[in-house]
Amino acid sequence: MPTPSEFFDPSFIAILKLFLAMLLGGIIGTERAVFARQAAGTRTFGLVAMGACLFIVTGNYVDVAYLGVLSFDPLRVAAAIIMGIGFLGGGLIIFRGDSLHGVTTAAGLWIVAGIGMAVGFGLYLIAIFATFLTLLMFTGMWFVEDRFKHWFEEVKGDSR
Repeated sequence: MPTPSEFFDPSFIAILKLFLAMLLGGIIGTERAVFARQAAGTRTFGLVAMGACLFIVTGNYVDVAYLGVLSFDPLRVAAAIIMGIGFLGGGLIIFRGDSLHGVTTAAGLWIVAGIGMAVGFGLYLIAIFATFLTLLMFTGMWFVEDRFKHWFEEVKGDSR
């Protein structure tokens, strides 16, 4: 079966990858902005996913262009992305009194970078499914977590 790269210019495929990564990241960021009311939202999440994808796509081009000249490992690019996103995510985490805020959004940025890398490597189905699971975790599991908190408070109150 022919692959898309046999029919389309590699640059066009790279542009489609960037667009898909931005779209998937933006969808997750919209949930953070609209429902969770977090500062990092649609644009931030879309840019992180697209940036991660761009680094992977660029790394793949460098690997092909300098084959035999350079020793290139695309997984080192992925490792650098993960470290950079850790730095960004750390900036989102805030201590207020005795509570911690922004950890879920920081984890969301981390997963969105992974989604962007998956798109960059051509793992489209995995990226789309990871987007679905992330949205499920942000929305559906919030409801479950809230119910457990209420149940725990009731149990704790009854034991006094």
